[in-house]
Amino acid sequence: MPLSPQLTSQFVRLRSLIALVLMTVALSLLSPNFLTADNGINILRQVSINMCLSIGMTLVILSGGIDLSVGAILGFSGAIAAGLVKNGLSVPGTDVHLQFTTSGAILAGVFVGALLGLHNGVAITRFRLPPFIATLGMLSIARGLAFLWTGGFPITGLGADFGFIGTGAWLGVPMPVWIMVAFGALFMVVTKRMRFGRHLYAVGGNERAARLTGLSVSRIKIAVYTLAGALAGVAGLIVTARLDSAQPNAGLSYELDAIAAVVIGGTSLSGGRGTIFGTVLGCLIIGVLNNGLFLLNVPPMLQYVIKGYVILVAVAIDQASAPRNRDS
Repeated sequence: MPLSPQLTSQFVRLRSLIALVLMTVALSLLSPNFLTADNGINILRQVSINMCLSIGMTLVILSGGIDLSVGAILGFSGAIAAGLVKNGLSVPGTDVHLQFTTSGAILAGVFVGALLGLHNGVAITRFRLPPFIATLGMLSIARGLAFLWTGGFPITGLGADFGFIGTGAWLGVPMPVWIMVAFGALFMVVTKRMRFGRHLYAVGGNERAARLTGLSVSRIKIAVYTLAGALAGVAGLIVTARLDSAQPNAGLSYELDAIAAVVIGGTSLSGGRGTIFGTVLGCLIIGVLNNGLFLLNVPPMLQYVIKGYVILVAVAIDQASAPRNRDS
């Protein structure tokens, strides 16, 4: 018997949560080491980096765009912060050498991420470059800058204060998890309760209509890409602090995991439809899947195949459900 439109709509809205629950139950039965407190904390710690990237990617995709540069921005932002806290900054052509505190270096890393995101936004809105091309170019630019800044070598020995971001804990919960929760809650409020969020959905749903109603589409898009760059900078700080090392090739292919989490979480690649909460579920699904495949000793190459099919199924469900959503 076919489901009613109301039940079908509810299933579409809850499909990510249902998938996460079913996956958790299945892996609990298959591996006795899965459903433990330590493994749960380990999963949350691992998904925190992807969560920061994916929240920014959600904003971009909701606006109707895409950002292929967040992984490279992550690497460059982490390298900037590590270089400043370890070596300071010599001003070219002068004898001036600036020393940075840990807080100053952290803020500089996030600022550089936001600046590169702003570059993306300006290229897309002012110079009308397709988001795919503009952010693909930034991917190469940021990666090259990371190699120039580090000389191609890792920057290590960053100190305990810097390392606290990635390895410290508060109330028994790792700091990356606190950071992930804080940004998740913040952007749920921003997208659902604030004017900026309503404008973001309007731009992604129908850009022409949004422009005719008087919205500044360019400003909204620039803000979105800037936020995505800043969040990539935060993710870069977590990675660098956790490893106590800034690698110039850090964040390689991370943009794919971020896009996958957003799509699995139910955000439409055509823009205007999706939620931050869905992305949180998407990140958890990927994290649980990665952890479960590792515990089950699935070969790494086969893990790539499985994750690829999970993404394809998520996109297929999104495409199949889109007309029903519009009608509901």
